[in-house]
Amino acid sequence: MNSEQYGITEDGKPVLAYTLANTSGMRVCVLTLGCIIARLEVPDRDGKSANVVLGSDSVAGYLHRSPHFGAIAGRYANRIAGGRFSIDGNEYRLDTNAPPNTLHGGRHGFDKVVWRAESGDGEALVLRYLSADGEAGFPGNLAVEVTYQLGAANDLRIDYSATTDKPTVVNLTNHSYFNLAGEGSGDVLNHTVSIEADCFTPTGATQIPTGEIRSVDGTPFDFRRPTVIGERIRIADEQLLMARGYDHNWVLREAAGDAPRQAARAFEPRSGRVLDVLTDAPGLQFYTGNGLDGTLVGPAGNAYRQSDGFCFETQQFPDAPNQPGFPSAVLRPGERYHSTTIFRFSTGAA
Repeated sequence: MNSEQYGITEDGKPVLAYTLANTSGMRVCVLTLGCIIARLEVPDRDGKSANVVLGSDSVAGYLHRSPHFGAIAGRYANRIAGGRFSIDGNEYRLDTNAPPNTLHGGRHGFDKVVWRAESGDGEALVLRYLSADGEAGFPGNLAVEVTYQLGAANDLRIDYSATTDKPTVVNLTNHSYFNLAGEGSGDVLNHTVSIEADCFTPTGATQIPTGEIRSVDGTPFDFRRPTVIGERIRIADEQLLMARGYDHNWVLREAAGDAPRQAARAFEPRSGRVLDVLTDAPGLQFYTGNGLDGTLVGPAGNAYRQSDGFCFETQQFPDAPNQPGFPSAVLRPGERYHSTTIFRFSTGAA
């Protein structure tokens, strides 16, 4: 693993770029700003490597224009309705950066801070951040640790860990936008996707779950068998119309044990690249880059338009702090939040 200075924040903090590499041709560049995966290079079926994540080309771009490209979203990834929640009868009001809701921790979430970094065991990078009590409205001093570990078999393991000194809520995820044909190569509508889920959580007009756990059977949300993204994304389904594509939480099947289980797979036929996602989290947000509108330009010099990337965000359910029927996202003193996600890359036949 090697490191170099990537840039400097407006308040003078240096941002470092760490590169993890293995002997199988995979390279991952991680920034201390937001734990951002700035580049992720993997070979195609012919052995040719390409960067398969969208991103920015500067610190300023990530701070002011990025829709969370490659970053760790927190303190609570996804949405909290009305920017408020209660624990033990105490109400907390948050930064409503996606009015009327809070999205990915607010305007100054974990993606906007510089983390402390050190080498881990093997080809690994450990990043730490102390989120102060009251930051963005969240209670408790939250000590957070994120570890990226690159394996020899082209698997990138992400371990999330956190402790608190007051009852709070936690939901951490990596918000990489993938395009397995290569960053800046066009849309991902030709990718085939499968998701290990029988149900999803439909949302209302502001993309807050209604509380219903709905079967995917007979809907455009049925990815139990491999399905091309573009096959149903333009169907006049109310859920797809409100979100302008896929931007929903799938209820993953329960794991047989504590180890991360298969959650999703994506396959790009021209390159042959395959991405498998394994996790111990209860949910997966599948997002098709609906907000990309051509105003952002990536490192390759190409503008990003709608559906030029997709996200597999492993997570607690959106708005779980306000939804008693969802798995709890509350963390209390003396407890440890821990979650693991693995992005595993390989190649397959056309």
